[in-house]
Amino acid sequence: MRRLLLLALIGAALAPPARAQDTHPVDASRVVIDGRIDPAEWAGARHVTDFRLTVPASKAPAPYPTEGWILATPEGLAIAMHNTQPASVPRTRQVAQRDAGAQADRVNLYVDFDGDGRTGYNFTVLLSDSIIDATITNQNQFSTDWDGNWRHAVSDDAEGWSVELLIPWNAAPMRAGKGGKRTIGVSIDRVVGVTGERMSWPAVPFAEPRFLSVLAPIEIPAYSQSLLAITPFAVGVFDNIRGRSDFDTGADVFWKPNGGFQLSATLNPDFGQVESDQLVVNFSAVETFFSDKRPFFTENQGFFDVPFGSLGADRLIYTRRVGGPADDGSGAGDVTAAVKLNGSAAGINYGLFAATEADEVGRDFYAMRATRDFDSQGIGAMVTRVDRPFLDREATVYEFDHRWNPNPRLGIRTTVVGSDIQPQGQATRDTGVQVLVDQDLGNQWRQQLYAEHLGDGLQLNDFGYLQRNNYNYLRYQFAHRETGLPAASRYAAHDWRYTFAARRNDHGVRLSDAAQAEVASDLRNGGNDFMQLAYFSAGHDDLVTRGNGVVDVPGKLYGFYERFTPRKGRWSRYWHLRYAAEGLDGPAHGSIELDFEPTYFVNDNLSFSAGLLALHNPDWLLQPPTVDAPGNLLASYRANQLSLNGGVQWIISPKQELRVKLETIALDARVRQAWRVAPDGAAVASDEPVSDFSLRNLGFQIRYRYELAPLSNLYIAYVRGGAGTQAYAQQVGPLLGDAFSLRDSEQLLVKLSYRFEL
Repeated sequence: MRRLLLLALIGAALAPPARAQDTHPVDASRVVIDGRIDPAEWAGARHVTDFRLTVPASKAPAPYPTEGWILATPEGLAIAMHNTQPASVPRTRQVAQRDAGAQADRVNLYVDFDGDGRTGYNFTVLLSDSIIDATITNQNQFSTDWDGNWRHAVSDDAEGWSVELLIPWNAAPMRAGKGGKRTIGVSIDRVVGVTGERMSWPAVPFAEPRFLSVLAPIEIPAYSQSLLAITPFAVGVFDNIRGRSDFDTGADVFWKPNGGFQLSATLNPDFGQVESDQLVVNFSAVETFFSDKRPFFTENQGFFDVPFGSLGADRLIYTRRVGGPADDGSGAGDVTAAVKLNGSAAGINYGLFAATEADEVGRDFYAMRATRDFDSQGIGAMVTRVDRPFLDREATVYEFDHRWNPNPRLGIRTTVVGSDIQPQGQATRDTGVQVLVDQDLGNQWRQQLYAEHLGDGLQLNDFGYLQRNNYNYLRYQFAHRETGLPAASRYAAHDWRYTFAARRNDHGVRLSDAAQAEVASDLRNGGNDFMQLAYFSAGHDDLVTRGNGVVDVPGKLYGFYERFTPRKGRWSRYWHLRYAAEGLDGPAHGSIELDFEPTYFVNDNLSFSAGLLALHNPDWLLQPPTVDAPGNLLASYRANQLSLNGGVQWIISPKQELRVKLETIALDARVRQAWRVAPDGAAVASDEPVSDFSLRNLGFQIRYRYELAPLSNLYIAYVRGGAGTQAYAQQVGPLLGDAFSLRDSEQLLVKLSYRFEL
């Protein structure tokens, strides 16, 4: 705790002195956020009319007149949009809980407050006045974990509909301006829910690989706002299994004395008991990744979000480690306090992060990051450290990144990391590097080259998330966007991608080479579909035995198709079909998975959803979960799985919502053959006894939320769940029914939080 307080004091000392509000002339008729666009209020705003189609990505003029206004005011960045929509194009007013979204009429604001392409923010307002807010990192990776405090309003009439937004200057950290001015990056777009058409200014799709870097630069006055917000919370839990109650309190603090500095702190943070993770079945050697919903750990976290690794969720800081499973196996770690600083000084952006857990098994987490940007280049560096006294382990990771845009069509990003792990005083050090070259070839063609090296001794998972080390990967991808399809086609556009890749581990073992083709398509009815086909050559698997040998594996074949149909009348539908041949029998013996998820809308505020997933895998290869210390023992199973989910979403009023969520999983796996891995990698049939197994999981939640004020809520939640694994087979149908009887945990939770802004 003393270290955290010292860090907070150092950060406060680094903060530039608070500046008075900039005294730029302001129209006396200041913008009123009521959804009605008053020309007098928006006098002097930048007026945008050149909206172009980006879904489909033809960049043709918008088929429906759309106007936007952008205005910097002392209160914040104000945006207005008027969307003409004739009666022949129905308006979709679906109401949704925050960040859930819907295939509805909506507008989006994307803004990079520093204009450097590193971190952006997305603010979405639906015609129903429901909202989404998200951070944007790594150019086009969106995360809705963050919630901001901003204003919005919607109105509509016979001609169309309008929306107004006001984003306070204290919503995000931003560098100090120069000469009283600041250059930000901005994009606005409008989506027609019934057709899925998206009209953008500038004409850049949000999925563009370099999206943040090509937002429209706008010079505005360098306004600044100060803010001190304190959010105390109290949580009461009644555990019906143990017959006891617990009560806990804590607080989040947010201080922004000016535009160039922010401090966030938390005492005894809530681990997001009102949010439930999705149920998963994972018997692989790769850890499951879960997002983080705790307010402190999502606030201004984008600055520390350095993507590293080719496998999707990899990153250098994975905040779920803080308060994750304790090192002594006693449960979740007890986070006492945490502090985070973001600021800029002398052209350098900096951030500091620290968190500490209680008791003698508690860990301490630290991170420091700095970046500096130039005309066409930017550099960054970060150091993270975790002290784990129970394991007598200290883990330090160093990172350096460089990005270079020699011209508007070419981008090169390089990241180098090194880990220094000292368990019981014995150092283990190794490095990793990745390089991404992205080039826009023109005429809607693009190519990418990606290379990655992860040393055998590279260890990032004390604080980060890395699916594997001991890895070398080379990938070339070219892509083409196809628009201008015939009017009679039910498709509006296709995005084609072709990928070729080679994989080796750090000892020269050939894992596999791969070729993949995929197409993402937009339909004229507002829906979309996606198809993928991939083949992996015969090679080796060095993960399945968890360090107990490398096994020879045949070629693998994957096929995937999914389709989403937006709401038409009272129904929307999603379904997918997947084929995956990953076992020892080769491409002809793969699993088949079918998932169907319909949603029924009683009205715009109340909907019922359901989902059924059925999976049959005739050749599932894994280490037997029923064998202690299996070593290099593997088994092939014939497995069947059924998953049933359902939900109710009722937006009772703009401030009240009720959600019911049910998830169940039943899995039956029967042994076909046991294998031992020979020294040469061959899988040799074994007569060793290996048991069948089955499992069942249940997750059920009823949650009521009442919004007392912005970012202030009362939650009442009933949660029940359980999991059971047994070393014998059972038919998957009855097993799914038995899952409803699980009752390992049953809790009633009440949480009250209220944000005070001073």
